[in-house]
Amino acid sequence: MGWKHAIDDYVNFLRLEKSLSENSISAYCNDIDKLRQFAEGKGVEPEFITRKDLEEFLSELHELGLNKRSQSRILSGIRGFFKYLILEDVIENDPTELLESPKIGRKLPEVLSIEEIDALEAAIDLSKPDGHRNRAIIETLYSCGLRVSELVSLRLTDLFFNEGFIRIIGKGDKERLVPIGSKAINDINQYLSQRNGVNARIDPDYRDIVFLNRWGRKLTREMVFTIIKKCAKLAGINKNISPHTLRHSFATHLVEGGADLRAVQEMLGHESIQTTEIYTHLDNQYLRETIMMFHPHK
Repeated sequence: MGWKHAIDDYVNFLRLEKSLSENSISAYCNDIDKLRQFAEGKGVEPEFITRKDLEEFLSELHELGLNKRSQSRILSGIRGFFKYLILEDVIENDPTELLESPKIGRKLPEVLSIEEIDALEAAIDLSKPDGHRNRAIIETLYSCGLRVSELVSLRLTDLFFNEGFIRIIGKGDKERLVPIGSKAINDINQYLSQRNGVNARIDPDYRDIVFLNRWGRKLTREMVFTIIKKCAKLAGINKNISPHTLRHSFATHLVEGGADLRAVQEMLGHESIQTTEIYTHLDNQYLRETIMMFHPHK
């Protein structure tokens, strides 16, 4: 089995069997493609790769200047690829089994204090056309702990404000209900009251999307990054923050306030809450009571 055939089959496996997003699949393919280039340079097909080959590959990554965290991520993707080849009986032994991962220290994401979150929102000029939209974006990311991909895909038909929830389609198209507080509801409603006026011409393909750009189309993830960076600069926040910073701050503030860790994992949509038997299933009303009790912007 050649590299192209093996990788194409693996992509189909990730897409159909694992239900991974296209972004995740692309990331895995990029990592495996680095190994393909290395192996083809030595004339080695995937079924004949040895641990020694992989050690040389990691050594080459190091010489190219990739840090240990990047090396570890690439190795993780490669491990999955060879586990798939074993599953398909292409190889009998896993060459990654005894391969040591690069030792890396744990780097914790930045966390914003509640005062910094408030300063971030206060820095927004609400007199500008995109002011209410940007404040609603930041409050929704923080109050609901959303991934940026989940925020930009949020639809009007996903908003259940009377019940106090929004519906999120997360990784692997898994659906979950996330509690939303009155502040975020109020900010979104203020934005929606101006949405059609600001976006006089909404692209029909994006009519149901909540957050639109000035051309009436769905916001890109990069645009949300830019919005948050700009607000941080205006607020005088020198930390290196991103949309994920708001998600991480959401979880940190809830746990520090006393929220049950399992409830936070459920609200974040982490895979482990669904696959690990030691976690009990938590009903939606309990999740709502948890966030309303412990979230600073309840």
